[in-house]
Amino acid sequence: MNVLIVLGHPRTDSLCGALADAYRDGALEAGLEVRKLVVADCEFDPDVREVSPTDQPLEPDLREARDSIEWADHLVFVYPNWWGTMPARLKGFFDRVFTPGFAFVEYDEGEGAGHEGLLDDKTAELIVTMDMPPWVYRWIYRQPGNNAVKRATLGYAGIRTTRITNLGPVEESTAEEREGWLEKATRLGESLASGPDSRSTRVRRRATAWLKALRLQFYPMAWVAYSIGALAAAGSSGVGSSTAYWLGFAFLFFLEAATVLSNEYVDYPTDRENAFAGPFTGGSQVLVDGVLEFGDLRRGIAVALLLAVGTGAAALAIGPGSPVAGAAVMAALGVLALGYTLPPLELSYRTLGELDVAVTHSTGVLLVGYVLLGGSVTDPLPWLLSIPFLLSVLPSITLAGVPDREADRAVDKETIAVRFGVDGAARVATATAGLACLAAVVWVAFDVGGGAYDPLIALSVPHALGLCWLLRDRLWDRTTPARIDGLMAAALSFLVWFGVVPLLNLL
Repeated sequence: MNVLIVLGHPRTDSLCGALADAYRDGALEAGLEVRKLVVADCEFDPDVREVSPTDQPLEPDLREARDSIEWADHLVFVYPNWWGTMPARLKGFFDRVFTPGFAFVEYDEGEGAGHEGLLDDKTAELIVTMDMPPWVYRWIYRQPGNNAVKRATLGYAGIRTTRITNLGPVEESTAEEREGWLEKATRLGESLASGPDSRSTRVRRRATAWLKALRLQFYPMAWVAYSIGALAAAGSSGVGSSTAYWLGFAFLFFLEAATVLSNEYVDYPTDRENAFAGPFTGGSQVLVDGVLEFGDLRRGIAVALLLAVGTGAAALAIGPGSPVAGAAVMAALGVLALGYTLPPLELSYRTLGELDVAVTHSTGVLLVGYVLLGGSVTDPLPWLLSIPFLLSVLPSITLAGVPDREADRAVDKETIAVRFGVDGAARVATATAGLACLAAVVWVAFDVGGGAYDPLIALSVPHALGLCWLLRDRLWDRTTPARIDGLMAAALSFLVWFGVVPLLNLL
């Protein structure tokens, strides 16, 4: 590991200077490559005098500083806390060195506007001295300087801050306290032998990475449809206390996990090319960001599938429904769910992915709940209940392909947006939103679905009209992809009418 220690105190003979030297000694003892950059010794103008900092030529010392930052894997900033933040010269150093094109790049306009940190292969830590108790700085003042450096400067450049060490109060400290701080700085340097993260941080980051990979935001939709099926079969009194119901939900949870992880695995080429990934599009980016490896996902998929099989078998063994029919429905759902991206089906690569998601997250999971809790797969009720729900899923899953269009087309993934264009996806979303409302209104008018739909569903009509207006305003005749977070929110909230209304009526 290459370590760059940046001393930000304007006086090199300060306590910060001694702390930087102590940290360097510890890092060298750990066998690391270490460089030290003293901001006070650098000759440069700390003020940005041009309209853009990129228009102001870098002095030789700043060019050398950039070279050292690019060389480093881990950056250590040692500086005093003055007026709640950093010394002026260190701030000027950041202003001049962390400029567009080196530290970050901004792209696009409108809803897809954003930036990309260019130093995301690096970590950092802060060692900050202050003339107040660290707890006061953290809890009373809310550590404004630490937050500014960690989030607004280093974080904006993609650098992840792994540790912040606040030391103080300096003015009232004893020689023994200062010696203890120097020993602590040495230990911090030595600790880099096992990496920049502590064990607890590594565990937390690992858990966060897996939670991100699982994409839990997709699971409530399946739970709602599953519960509708279970309630339609057993009634409200026989569901919440049913062990079979909860085991069946566990089966769906682990099957969803295996599906999401397999999508992440197979879709890596398109995720890597996607510049418009969002909460519901473009994958979780855990492989692209390097926080998980392909081997991790393979193991995760295997574990999820084993748990799905185990909980599914247990649900069939104790549930009141036919084990044969239940096993057949579960198997069919598993094939369709995994076949979204996995060969040989690869439905998302054949312009069938959107329909597959709609079927599995409506009819498929609803049938599992219905059959598992004692219903028959030949009954018309679960099939009729699922039709409006299925149609309401299609607008959101169709629109999810719009931001991904160019990346998907580059790897021959033929979503609706790729095959028919952005405006074609908008037309499909508009048509299916209208059909969902029409089906639900007809169900109410003719009392189809065992009373699951009531006149309240008519409120979905103005929601659909608003969604159609947004689609026409933002996507009609458009040819280029972009982030559409607002549209996705409107489309996802639309399907709530077709899940929550029947769920509440069946309770």
